[in-house]
Parts: sequence; C-alpha cells; structure tokens
Amino acid sequence: MNSDIKTINVLQLKEGPPPTPKKSNGLAKAFAAGWLVPAALIMLSAVPIIAGAFRIVELTGGAEITPDNARFFASPLPVVLHILSVSLYSILGAFQFAPGFRRRKRGWHRTVGRLLIPCGLTAALSGLWMTHFYPWPANDGELLYGLRLLFGSAMVLSLVLGAAAIRQRDFTRHGAWMIRGYAIGLGAGTQVLTHLPWFLFPTIQGELTRALLMGAGWVINLAVAEWIIHKRLVRPMRKA
Repeated sequence: MNSDIKTINVLQLKEGPPPTPKKSNGLAKAFAAGWLVPAALIMLSAVPIIAGAFRIVELTGGAEITPDNARFFASPLPVVLHILSVSLYSILGAFQFAPGFRRRKRGWHRTVGRLLIPCGLTAALSGLWMTHFYPWPANDGELLYGLRLLFGSAMVLSLVLGAAAIRQRDFTRHGAWMIRGYAIGLGAGTQVLTHLPWFLFPTIQGELTRALLMGAGWVINLAVAEWIIHKRLVRPMRKA
C-alpha cells in the first residue's frame, strides 16, 4: 500500500502540478464586453483631436498665415472653443459606453454628464458659428453648408431634449437622445474614414463629392446610434 502511494507521488512530481485554468480568455471577454466600445470610440476620435491640437499650436505659435488657415487667425476664439469642447466631449463621452465601469463608479455617469452637455452644446454652437461666419474653404459649397447647419442643429436639439428628459426622470429617452447627440459629435472621426476615396482618387474631388463624403460620416454614425437605441429598447421587452 505504501509503495503504491509512493509511486503515485513520484508520478505526480514528474508530471508537475495540475494545469491551472487559463484566465486570458475570461479577461479578453471582459475587456471586449466592457472596454472595446469606449476604446474604439476614442480611437475613432483620435485623428480629429490630434488635428485640433496641431491647429491650436499653429494659432498660439505664430505660424505662417495661409489661405487655408487665414479664417482661423482672423477669429481664433470659435475654433479654439470648438476643438477643446469637442475633444472633451469625445473622450469623456466614450466612457459612458462602459457598463462595467459605470457600475463600479456609481457617481461617474451623473458627474460627467453634467460636463458633457455643456461641452457638447459648446462644440455644436461653435461649429454652427464657424459654418455661418467663416469664409468657405476650397471644395466647400452650398450643399455642405446646409448639411453642417442641419446636423449641427440636430446635435443641439438632441442634447437639449436629453437634458430635458433627465430632468423628468425619463432615463430611456435621455439615453436615446444623448446617444444621438454623441453620434453627431463624433462625425469628424468617421469622416476621416469616409474621406479615404477623396485622398486615393484625386480626380473625384469637388464640392459635391466632399459634401456627400462629409454627410456619409454623420449618416453612418446616426444609423449605428439608432441600432444601439433599438437594441436597448428591445432587450427589456425580451426579459419581460
């Protein structure tokens, strides 16, 4: 009997300890479930934020005035307000899509929400001001002017309706309008992707093409927003 036990112990030592269950898959799933969306949103907004930072450096560093940037030097306050507010709005807003983080930080959503609404309104209103009062750059035309006014006004309306809904304790309607406002505000990030044909095929460049590519960025974001809102509305009905 003792010899059998010794034999088993020797075999166990040779084979080593039993393998521990891998945690990497669980961690990967947790990351994908809780942080994949915020990370993707931050990555989507990275290019416009970096471009905005360079614009501020250009304005504050006394860069050479060219036909492309003359309008910003002539009236720098609106563009600086727009860059700062939309950068904060994009980054902080992304964390609102991390459900696990929001559950752990109960006060985060409410505290940041009080900052997001004024940031979003500043971004939208300054964008509308620049659309109307800045001289149009090359390849901007009446169609793009109309689209900027349309989606800028829609962003303002979404944020106002979202704020009104939360005051009435209507959390479902509040979430829906805030998602729509964020989708419009993140349009510049998606427009980097929709403009790839513009850079790859210079022969297609023109006022109409630019307007359609810019509009596509907003439309794609709003389509995704409506899909998310629909999923949120359908989920409680399935549970019921």
